[in-house]
Amino acid sequence: MTQAPNFKRTIFACYRGYITQGIVNNLSPLFFVIFQDHFGIDYILISALILCNFVTQVITDALAVRYVDRMGMRRAAVLAHVLAFLGLAMQGILPNILPAPYIGLVIATVINGIGGGLIEVIISPIVDSCPGEAKASAMSLLHSFYCWGQVGVVLITTLLLRVIGEDLWYVIPLLWSLIPFYNLFSFLKVPLMPAIPENEKTPLKTLFCSKIFLVAMLLMLCAGASELAMCQWSSLFAERALGVTKVMGDLMGPCLFAVLMGIGRTIFGIWGEKINLAHALMATAALCVLCYIGAGLFDSAILSLISCALCGLSVSLMWPGTFSLVSAVYPKGGTAMFGVLAILGDVGCSTGPALFGAVSTAVANSPRVLAQSAFLPDQLGLKAGMLFSVIFPLCIIVGVALITRFAKKEKI
Repeated sequence: MTQAPNFKRTIFACYRGYITQGIVNNLSPLFFVIFQDHFGIDYILISALILCNFVTQVITDALAVRYVDRMGMRRAAVLAHVLAFLGLAMQGILPNILPAPYIGLVIATVINGIGGGLIEVIISPIVDSCPGEAKASAMSLLHSFYCWGQVGVVLITTLLLRVIGEDLWYVIPLLWSLIPFYNLFSFLKVPLMPAIPENEKTPLKTLFCSKIFLVAMLLMLCAGASELAMCQWSSLFAERALGVTKVMGDLMGPCLFAVLMGIGRTIFGIWGEKINLAHALMATAALCVLCYIGAGLFDSAILSLISCALCGLSVSLMWPGTFSLVSAVYPKGGTAMFGVLAILGDVGCSTGPALFGAVSTAVANSPRVLAQSAFLPDQLGLKAGMLFSVIFPLCIIVGVALITRFAKKEKI
């Protein structure tokens, strides 16, 4: 008698895959000051590294939509982890051996970006395809491991830098590279569900003609914007607008934000099958609205910081919840469907912080607005950026309501 495949090993490999993505996306920024001090890299070149990572991931997402199904999920998963391993290893090695250290960082960033982009596209559909009824819970729990990867890489890297010193920083990427190195062998062996036959897949043309999918694309855009606008600006906001120290700003800003986002996804991952997903999405989006308003309007620095941190909990369900909503309507959408949604999410991750910054700069440089305010330019600008960002979770509330309405009309 043939033993049934153990898909728990597959799920655990996927969890490690999302931890890998958390490492790939969040390790490099922790070394930016070191890159400046050791290699003389200025802010413009550092900004170019951030843009390089984003562009690489979006291009990878777009190519994955077309080619991953032809490659096969196992090969794609193994390739993603090989590239993540090589990218992290190169980050520690190339800047120290190449005549131009910045070129080494660019190469490592591109390799990491391809690996991270592939992980983003393929891991969610692998988990979604595994046998089980609580798909939304499984998706939320999966995405919580990105948060735990982010928290872990910040705390452990900070500790290691204190223990071994900044001169030995290059050892740290080599140590982190061991996680994708181990996981690539996992994906060589774990069971995977058979691919959906080509003639049974929901074509992209059908998806793009669907009102539900078009609204879901907007939800992904706003999910990425809601998450990253706060995550990327909260530390600076705490320091400049609220007057707290950088250490306090980092701990109460991006670090606690990531912790609460992970807790929110874990809670829904455990008990989500008992919760209506659409209602939960609307409730968390409403909380996100309150968090942005609180951060922008509270006079108390403590209350503003609490609002920034709670925003992590409020955005926790947006990205995996949208995946689950669409997957429930189009269970045979395949990798292409998840890839398109990932592209929109990544675009939101870029445009959200960019719009926040644009609004903040415009308000801070407006003599007419400043003349009517008691705040300093930086304070007023950053508070205006917070209040402007309310538009992203508001769009999610409207979008979920529309999807629910369309699904009822189509009796889905």
